[in-house]
Amino acid sequence: MPGPLSGVKVLELAGIGPCPFAGMILTDLGAEVIKVDRADLAGRPMGPTSMGILDRGRRAVGIDLKNAEGVETLLRMVEQADVLIEGYRPGVTERLGVGPDVCLARNPRLVYGRMTGWGQDGPLAHAAGHDINYIGLAGALAHFGRAGEKPVPPINLVGDFGGGGMLLALGVVCALLEARGSGQGQVVDAAMVDGTATLMAFIWGLKALGGWSEELGVNLLDTGAPEYDTYETADGKFIALGALESQFYAEFLERTGLANEDLPHPGDKAQRPVLRERFTALFLTKTRDEWCALLEGTDSCFAPVLPMSEAAQHPHIRARQTIVEVDGVWQPAPSPRFSRTPGAIAGPPSKPAEHTDAVLADWGFPIDEIARLRDAGAVN
Repeated sequence: MPGPLSGVKVLELAGIGPCPFAGMILTDLGAEVIKVDRADLAGRPMGPTSMGILDRGRRAVGIDLKNAEGVETLLRMVEQADVLIEGYRPGVTERLGVGPDVCLARNPRLVYGRMTGWGQDGPLAHAAGHDINYIGLAGALAHFGRAGEKPVPPINLVGDFGGGGMLLALGVVCALLEARGSGQGQVVDAAMVDGTATLMAFIWGLKALGGWSEELGVNLLDTGAPEYDTYETADGKFIALGALESQFYAEFLERTGLANEDLPHPGDKAQRPVLRERFTALFLTKTRDEWCALLEGTDSCFAPVLPMSEAAQHPHIRARQTIVEVDGVWQPAPSPRFSRTPGAIAGPPSKPAEHTDAVLADWGFPIDEIARLRDAGAVN
């Protein structure tokens, strides 16, 4: 059965990180996404923009955007596309001749999605950066870490993928819905610094209510609370405890045998070190699996801390097929889930420019013209 985006045609100018992630989401949900690689990468097993799992499910063409005929080839594809997404610095696609003004002139219904770190304008728009920089400026990174320690970047999940590629995909789908009514496309300016700020909305709300301190590691959700933290077990592994609400905390105490001990109330911030010390000693008395046998599946708000290799084998993950094996590679299944038009992994990642002739033929280019473009170096 087709995914919810079946029939949507997307051109993805090959890049790294968040833009391919958005392309993966759109592909998983049924869109036909064509990755546009540099023509000189054709035939290579990997290229500078090869993103592994993020490239799954889509075919790849090689087009030389420094060749006038290559630019025209892409613009002819734009005429048939619903969406184009790109992750270059501001002004790059304009210099290549495939910026939004040119593309929208060829296809007024086109949704032109742009993914950057700092945004299309502003004092930092043209500066280089990575996830760690964007989430640092946006007010997120300062709040990841323990008291007395330096901030710790949460891999690159917040800027690149949560605040970046995920919101680009959402913006593209929203613009597509609007275009169906108005008949007009538009530019989607997705910036990781903006998206990171959006992800922090709840924390901004707590701060406004006086419920969040900017001091690191002293709040309810940033390891400041002993009942919301990770703990080492007897075998050197870890568990995650999240027993915040009173009923869940009470069940945790009851199931672990702590209910009859004279422990300080978790709301007493001055006594948090006492509570944390007791929990630390408690969890060191059993292995992680022994704690799972006692607490997992209860309302204690408990889970083991699993590395990826173990997460893929957990009974709940396996039952829901959250992580699946495709051609020997374990990877996340498409999400979210749809009752009538489920998404699917459409295929493995493609090699750079692997499907140039087939894609161009499917998009209406005659075989002899494809040969001529190849001879001219416009495609490969």
